[in-house]
Amino acid sequence: MPKAGLSRERVLDAALDYVDTHGLPALSMRKLGAHLGVEAMSLYRHVPNKDALLDGLVDRVMEHAFAGLSVDFDDWVPWMRSFAHSLRAALLAHPGVLPLAATRPVNSPDALRMSERWLAAMRAAGLPLGRAMDVVNVVATFTIGHTLAEAGRTPGHEDSDPNLDEHAGDLDPAEFPNLLEVITTRAGLDFDHRFAEAVDILLAGYAALPPVADPHVPSP
Repeated sequence: MPKAGLSRERVLDAALDYVDTHGLPALSMRKLGAHLGVEAMSLYRHVPNKDALLDGLVDRVMEHAFAGLSVDFDDWVPWMRSFAHSLRAALLAHPGVLPLAATRPVNSPDALRMSERWLAAMRAAGLPLGRAMDVVNVVATFTIGHTLAEAGRTPGHEDSDPNLDEHAGDLDPAEFPNLLEVITTRAGLDFDHRFAEAVDILLAGYAALPPVADPHVPSP
């Protein structure tokens, strides 16, 4: 890719592609430059340092997740359900970024503007500000954690401890009958069902809480 064709979006998308293939530990400005066919110094016009690159990766995944998520709604529950499923899908598409999504705050100017629009729309739909903030944070945190567990070994960490299936031959049926039945029947291992049901339970719980007055409800 020619140097003149670089943009922040292209740099971040190339970094996502690199991390998805090679893993987060392998990422460096030099390797990303080589991946793009440019000198590493060319990247600093778009991401000033490695920390900015890592933050940008999380921002870019969030942009992909919520690109089609409108804030024009009257009922916040189905909107939050779409929020959760969109976030999970984007994270599963870029599992190398999961460790960053779990540990780095999303506080870029664009992310803050996006959060502001969400909160305004949720307040307009009837949620007070504090509860709206709680719902977004709880659902996002659950989604990231669930997806991290679902993805298992993220790229670059393939040599970590084996999963439950790989322990099957070591388990004594007399001591671990239930775990062996899980491995055999896959009971409770349907991640799609588990995620969807848990999100619905979370949202139903919040929706059932007594209403709380909100002193000011701005327009979305």
